[in-house]
Amino acid sequence: MQDRDATEIIGLVRDRDPNDTPATHAAPKRPRKRMTRRAKIILGFVLVPLILIGIGLVAAGIYVHNVEGNVSRVDAFAQVPEASRPQKDATAKGAVNFLLLGSDTRDPNNTGGSRSDTLIVLHLNKDQSAAQLISIPRDTWVHIPRSANGQHGNTDSKINASYAWGGVPLVVQTVEGYTGVRIDHVALIDFAGFKEVVDALGGVNIDVETSFTSTHALSGPGGVRHFDKGPQLMDGAAALDYARERYSFKDGDFARIRHQQQVIKAILDKAASGGMLSSPAKLNAFLNATTNTVSVDKGLNLIDMAMQLRHLRSGNLNFYTSPTKGTGRIGNQSVVLPDTTKAKALFDAVRKDDTAMIQKLGAEAK
Repeated sequence: MQDRDATEIIGLVRDRDPNDTPATHAAPKRPRKRMTRRAKIILGFVLVPLILIGIGLVAAGIYVHNVEGNVSRVDAFAQVPEASRPQKDATAKGAVNFLLLGSDTRDPNNTGGSRSDTLIVLHLNKDQSAAQLISIPRDTWVHIPRSANGQHGNTDSKINASYAWGGVPLVVQTVEGYTGVRIDHVALIDFAGFKEVVDALGGVNIDVETSFTSTHALSGPGGVRHFDKGPQLMDGAAALDYARERYSFKDGDFARIRHQQQVIKAILDKAASGGMLSSPAKLNAFLNATTNTVSVDKGLNLIDMAMQLRHLRSGNLNFYTSPTKGTGRIGNQSVVLPDTTKAKALFDAVRKDDTAMIQKLGAEAK
């Protein structure tokens, strides 16, 4: 079969504003073309890294039936003043920096409104051979610039307040100001969608670091879920509960960050397995679940991204946490106190695409 232009996979795209409000007018429908085998393969493997914060394995010869791309878009950069943005270092030409924002819209403990519960800077090095994912705790105390409407910001606060005050553009501006790293692309992920994604994969394998009982109520009267220490296969509900929990641990949100990273890697490993990728029915179910879970910035070219990620494997992913001095109180708020000296050194290494230094400083911060 002859491959045609891979842009055939780009269909009707639904735009949303920076605060994730659906557009009131849909774009005119275009005649749909039958996707080629190569186009379907590319679509499958570009959605895995975009939606699940990582990189899937590409296996040749996969034919996916009736898969269409319908990823939502957000205007992530239009309201970010160019004068305030950091510039890329000359040594990092070709490297790509993503800002991955995760929220859990259905978390029973999420009573704070529109806040981004998870912030990750994903750095893809210039030869596309490895990626480093650095989580910034949501309660990190940073300076938040003034919002575009002038009603919020220009003050120090928890970093996740930036989303509530100014949507994605203010998060971008805040993260760039804190890290000194220029963000190229943004992906927003609803972690509640993990349930459907994990179930589409037939569950994921997680090594539970310590036994605990979840504080989240399950369906049914008085139900709770207990996790035993050690390896286990989790379905979607269990994996979501595991990734949500923080109150059962002394280190609270730091434990949740570790568990989210575990679940992300487990999903990538399972998505890359030969059994899933060789089954059109399973892969279709996986893609249907993931396309409802993600939004990306308007400037992201899915085909280009697929080509950039084609050499990566899950073993080339490294997860770190932005250096902190632990938790404390500022006024009546419980916050995470950043170690600004160590954080600056780590993100300077990201800015310069110094993979060895990122790994060294990231490991020291754990």
